[in-house]
Amino acid sequence: MPIAGFTFAGLPARVILVDDGSTQPMPEGFAQREFQALRCVEVLSLRRNLGHQRAIAIGLAFVHADRPCEVVVVMDGDGEDAPSDVPRLLARLREEGGTRIIFAARTRRSENLVFRAGYQAFKIVHLVLIGLQVKVGNFSAIPRRHLERLVVISEVWNHYAAAVIKARLPHDTIDTTRGRRLAGHSSMNLVSMVVHGLSAMAVYGEIIGVRLLCTTVGLIVVVATVLAAGALGRPISVAQVPAWAALAAGTLLVMLAQAVVMAFVFVFIVLGSRAGLSFLPIRDYAYFVGEVRTVSGRDC
Repeated sequence: MPIAGFTFAGLPARVILVDDGSTQPMPEGFAQREFQALRCVEVLSLRRNLGHQRAIAIGLAFVHADRPCEVVVVMDGDGEDAPSDVPRLLARLREEGGTRIIFAARTRRSENLVFRAGYQAFKIVHLVLIGLQVKVGNFSAIPRRHLERLVVISEVWNHYAAAVIKARLPHDTIDTTRGRRLAGHSSMNLVSMVVHGLSAMAVYGEIIGVRLLCTTVGLIVVVATVLAAGALGRPISVAQVPAWAALAAGTLLVMLAQAVVMAFVFVFIVLGSRAGLSFLPIRDYAYFVGEVRTVSGRDC
């Protein structure tokens, strides 16, 4: 949920709620509520469900094009990103002179044990394949100068935080504790968690491809060296080779050959994709925007 111009201490505030193709009606009475700290609350409805990362990309592009502001705060609307942390994000942003994107880094999570175990596994895989630790999520404050850069970064379509890091946009973090949901249960299941993790890693496709290629080539070199050393050091006839040893060596060579072919194919696919841009937020966001309606406020 991008929150455009969300500020405190008497500064103007505007909320943009991104409706990612929801089939549930808005809570009764919400549209009639008046808020003291918010000048305007709008709902940006998407034409179809795209997932929260792509909803963020469209929301950011919409704010940039149609709701210009000094700062955009990106946060979930379920209470897990605590509104009380927003002033801290903005305070840190002001300390940095508006030169950095400020992310909320989680010191403690509130999800169940299965989710936390899966998240830890994802962090390990991410570190091994990419060489970077996962420290932040979506909760962040973006100054206008960096919003203008984000809307031309195509990787935002896959994963907002990963795109910021890959694009080397200046950023910093503050420690926060993840809150509990205000109501209901998360709709994220095993499949959606895996897809979310793969989307984050897809941003670093070039790095993963090169690492897989180097690893498989290295393994083939090691195996070939061992087999050659064994053959030269102690020549033996084919009849003297145990059947299990021949089968194991042949199977290993076939698997390694297939792995290196797959790595090469993956690398060429990634390099080929660099020739064009699939989704450019500033250019393509409008295709997915349905309607924008005001639910509260007089200064929209």
